[in-house]
Amino acid sequence: MGNTEVAAKKLSEITGAPLVRIEQAESYPEDYHKLTEVAKKELKAGVRPALKSGIPDMTGVDTLFLGYPNWWGTMPMPVWTFLHALPTAGKAIAPFCTNEGSGMGRSEKDLRALCPSANILPGLPIIGHKVHEAEALLRKWARDILA
Repeated sequence: MGNTEVAAKKLSEITGAPLVRIEQAESYPEDYHKLTEVAKKELKAGVRPALKSGIPDMTGVDTLFLGYPNWWGTMPMPVWTFLHALPTAGKAIAPFCTNEGSGMGRSEKDLRALCPSANILPGLPIIGHKVHEAEALLRKWARDILA
């Protein structure tokens, strides 16, 4: 289980929000260095990879907690595919991002450009190797978001 999934599960337990996994149809390489090279090429080319499963019905969802790892300063391209297909007008999007020191990168700016009719809330950067200690941080952030 990756750091983002650990954080997402903790956040789901805190908020009661259901989990939706964003996963591309073709698997990424398991080798970290190969994966980062593929991710870099996808980002440069603006690839929108096909997803493994369809877009869930989010009618009635007002606030979407959106988690992702910081890849090359922004969201992985499957997240772009997901958001491009999801009706986000009028929704609040609360992004959280696992990273090893690069914070949210430019992902909040990219979210605003990709979802101009959504309310992009302040994001939460989580240091990946500290994700198992992040429950209090997630709890406070979620409380502030939902207040």
